[in-house]
Amino acid sequence: MITYLQNMIEYENLRKVNQPFFEEFNNVFNKVLESGCFVLGTNVEEFEKEFADYLNISHCVGLASGLDALSISLKVLNLKPESEVIVPSNTYIATVLSILISGNIPVLVEPDIATYNIDPCRIEEAITSNTRAIMIVHLYGKTCDMDPIIDICRRHKLYLIEDCAQAHGAEYKGKKAGSFGDMAAFSFYPTKNLGCLGDGGAIVTNNPDYAKKTRMIRNYGSEKKYYNEYQGVNSRLDEIQAAFLRVKLKHLNEIVSHKRELAATYFEGISDKFITPSVHPYFFDVYHIFNIRHKKRDELKKYLLENGVKTDIHYPVPPHKQKAMKFMNDLKFPISEEIHRTTLSLPISAFHTIDDILKIIRILNDF
Repeated sequence: MITYLQNMIEYENLRKVNQPFFEEFNNVFNKVLESGCFVLGTNVEEFEKEFADYLNISHCVGLASGLDALSISLKVLNLKPESEVIVPSNTYIATVLSILISGNIPVLVEPDIATYNIDPCRIEEAITSNTRAIMIVHLYGKTCDMDPIIDICRRHKLYLIEDCAQAHGAEYKGKKAGSFGDMAAFSFYPTKNLGCLGDGGAIVTNNPDYAKKTRMIRNYGSEKKYYNEYQGVNSRLDEIQAAFLRVKLKHLNEIVSHKRELAATYFEGISDKFITPSVHPYFFDVYHIFNIRHKKRDELKKYLLENGVKTDIHYPVPPHKQKAMKFMNDLKFPISEEIHRTTLSLPISAFHTIDDILKIIRILNDF
């Protein structure tokens, strides 16, 4: 029987995450309210510039969600129908959905068991004459191993799209996630290291033509009101969310620094009977998620809850085993399935303290 404790350590609490910004949020909300401009106004324009500068990239286009950012990226590239797009087999389902939404075929490739990101050594064997793009995912806040992936794309003349939904501020050899591909997609869902107070997303790119087309597609395919050049969608980051994001972007480095400090505490204290995230000097990890692995994951999760620690699983079911993906259900991806069967996400939010993490470690190591 679960013992409910007053001092339960929550996995996430978005009120506590955002509480340090309440005063600034109120100020910018009132300014937007008084301006009477709620769609594609000054805050969206300024956030796009500020986020592009943060990433050291030329163009940012604000959108309604991370899923839209992924699917619109594929629309902009104008792949022929039913082109194959390579994607990691252990990603969140949104990445796969974006490929299907855009009328293309997802081709799943196993991850590296150490990093949980797509294994570059397995990509080329999945390439066919119909392959047009690779959609990588910087999972949990760690970038993929970019040098070999970029080399594969160049040799096979493939587009590279980055799913950066969990990688705000992450770096590979000093270069930020989102600055490697032809296009990159971000989510600003509230739980992200850079999260708004609702849904939001963005595409970033160094290609001015891709940026221009993205701006048109997000707005019904129109550059001039009532004149539509493309079959677009309605996917616009709104002024209020952009204003909130501008506030939090100023503090993103502080958020990342704090989460890295929490992660360092985990690494120092967690017993070696648990598999912890890999660490390598090439990678600057931002720990959107701090996952461990254990063969008795479900028992461990229950034990932690009974002792006052809430956890989560990212993710319990791989995409190819989802009911929504019946056409994939017979496929076998043993590495992905092993990760999904054993992974557990520990608390590592911006509101957690070192004392919280030390308490979790003590309970964890007693399992």
